[in-house]
Amino acid sequence: MAPVASKKTHTSTQSDLFGVALDVATPQPAAKRIARVQLEGSAAMELDYAIPDELADKVVVGSRVTVPLQNRRTNAVVLELPRESAHSGRLKEIASLIGARPMFTPGLIKLARWIGEYYLVAPHQVLRTMLPQAVREKPGSFVTDSHLSLVKDPTAEAFEKLQHKAPMQARVIEVLRSFKGQATLSQIRQDVPRAATVLKALLKAGWITRSEVRVERDPFQDEEFLPSQPLTLTEEQKAAHTRIVAAVESGEKTKPILLHGITGSGKTEVYLQSIARVLELGGTALVLVPEISLTPQTIERFKARFSGRHERIAVLHSHLSDGERHDEWFKIHEGRADIVIGARSAIFAPLERLGIIIVDEEHEPSFKQDETPRYHARDLAVVRGAIESCVILLGSATPSLESFENASTGKYELIKLTQRTDGKTLPLIRIVDMRMERRKGTGVSVVNAGILSEKLRAAVTSRLEKKEQTILFLNRRGFNTSLSCLSCGETVQCQDCSIPMTLHKHENRLVCHVCGSRRLPPSKCPSCHEPGLKFAGFGTERVEAVVREVFPQARIARVDTDTIQRKNQLRDLLRDFRAQKLDILIGTQMIAKGLDFPNVTLVGVLNADLALNLPDFRAAERTLQLLVQVAGRAGRGEIKGEVVVQTYAPHSPAVQFSRHNDFEGFAQQELEQRRAFHYPPFSHVVILASRGKHQARAEFALQTLHRRLVVDLPEEVIMGEPAPCALAKSHGQFRYQLLLRTPKIRPLCRHIQTVMQATTLPEDVIVTWDVDPVSLL
Repeated sequence: MAPVASKKTHTSTQSDLFGVALDVATPQPAAKRIARVQLEGSAAMELDYAIPDELADKVVVGSRVTVPLQNRRTNAVVLELPRESAHSGRLKEIASLIGARPMFTPGLIKLARWIGEYYLVAPHQVLRTMLPQAVREKPGSFVTDSHLSLVKDPTAEAFEKLQHKAPMQARVIEVLRSFKGQATLSQIRQDVPRAATVLKALLKAGWITRSEVRVERDPFQDEEFLPSQPLTLTEEQKAAHTRIVAAVESGEKTKPILLHGITGSGKTEVYLQSIARVLELGGTALVLVPEISLTPQTIERFKARFSGRHERIAVLHSHLSDGERHDEWFKIHEGRADIVIGARSAIFAPLERLGIIIVDEEHEPSFKQDETPRYHARDLAVVRGAIESCVILLGSATPSLESFENASTGKYELIKLTQRTDGKTLPLIRIVDMRMERRKGTGVSVVNAGILSEKLRAAVTSRLEKKEQTILFLNRRGFNTSLSCLSCGETVQCQDCSIPMTLHKHENRLVCHVCGSRRLPPSKCPSCHEPGLKFAGFGTERVEAVVREVFPQARIARVDTDTIQRKNQLRDLLRDFRAQKLDILIGTQMIAKGLDFPNVTLVGVLNADLALNLPDFRAAERTLQLLVQVAGRAGRGEIKGEVVVQTYAPHSPAVQFSRHNDFEGFAQQELEQRRAFHYPPFSHVVILASRGKHQARAEFALQTLHRRLVVDLPEEVIMGEPAPCALAKSHGQFRYQLLLRTPKIRPLCRHIQTVMQATTLPEDVIVTWDVDPVSLL
């Protein structure tokens, strides 16, 4: 029986390779090269295959290939080209090569192995994540168009005859002339809808030639970017730029650099000028930006600065269509992009000659993937930088405490920007104690409903009189955030999630912000059937209604996922705001970061406490980061800014330290508490979570794992008890979690992997694990 492709074996002997001793007098065929591949399908194995002669010079590490597996064919990725295999001479051959170029760079293959080991993920899942779905399923599915060239321009006499005899043909020639003799059929059809019907005659007459060309589905093809010039750097910016460029020019492995700069200190300008030097040296640049900060304004800054090569900038994010994502990825893959800007998945962009990786707003939790593989893009940037020997630049006004501690202990290099550019000052931050407002009765009128304090209302009025602009921030959507019964006290909750439903008044529906289910507001209590129901709380929709009533003369817009539905709607709205066609912008965290509006002189934070009391050890850190980032939107022009923060916990350290923009003071206090209780950055955290439709089974599964993990648990591991998650039910499934902390992550991960492999769990229970989670909810 002919042997199938062999499973990977790490050791072999001469007899294993050849079976019997060779007769040296007998001529032997040249041994075929071997490829060790990772199957992409459900049979996630590493297998050895022979490389056929016709593909010997084409199959390399990172190539995507088709291989025979039993009675079918499947796709695979080449991981390495070993010199020998335990089954040489009996290997099946690779069937075909997918694409002319390898789909993964050698650096990405190394990164994939690291991710699999660190995050306890099967290699085929990592490789699957690295390729966008549109590229994985339909590689090379480009759109083509007919390119027309006017090769023989008719004389005036000939053209006049053509106009009388065949006016549509003459019109096509006129349009081609307007495009200087070169145009696509799609361009001509805009003026001559039936142009395709006359091409045959024009081709036969020899007036034009026709060829098929690839058409890029460019998400910014209709945009015009006015060139911008490098700005004069401040002394702090110069020092930062000089150090970064020195690291780039050294070409050696360097420590990751943490650029800790206050809001408005010009971090983006440092990024731009550092990238310019990388491009001069023939390198490429990767810029990671939180998805929520990847605004049109952010992209415009890069496109405008590198306007001479803006077509060599690729953008990767979740709002692209499949076709746009496919073409942007191949633009990078084919070496036609020098700069890549994107959200967390852009860390897998197949860039070569990487000179710098920049992670802007590195503290953002959105850099963490919330499904398998649960990687953190910032951490992968550091690892990829080490693999590719390029500079890693992490930037933030409020760094994560993990990065700040790494910089404090010398693991990272710390560069500070402590002053705003052009001598601008930080905004004045005023704290409003909403408890006192309620006692005075100044913020609880029927119209206001405790949403706008008297101080904030007066500040907005003043800005409207001065023709200045205001941003009001509330990180909560909807009109009312809960509906309760006045008789029994029950709150109307989602049937599938343990969370109150939110009223969205414009559609008259209660909406669950976890699973998205919708229902009509009940007229009676679902529990006691009494009619007395009361709405409470407020979201951005209600804020908009109140602000429109209090300031009827103001031009107002709201930015949240309820209002931003169509493509480019956010871009158009922000342009109107920049052009001062709007006076007040109300929004969630979509407007908290990455925006620069010189005429915004007031920012109002309507409820600073939303994240402060969450059952998460990072709650205070998240609150301070958000407050500082939102406050940074004010006073970026010539006029000093003001920030009004409304809170029911004015003495909270997060509120007080943000008021004085004292991140280091907050970090020192918070780090002392983290060290005392063995939380990051002084330990690693792993969360084991179970979920299922049957509550008892989900709980039992985690209790079983807990009992087995106790046996041979590595030293210094602190393991808690299985407990319901803060969000105890989601999407109809009950959720439990087990928290483990350890100073050494590798031994714990190996132990978890061993226990998981030896444990049989109920079929209807799903168990997941998250290494270095950013949320405990």
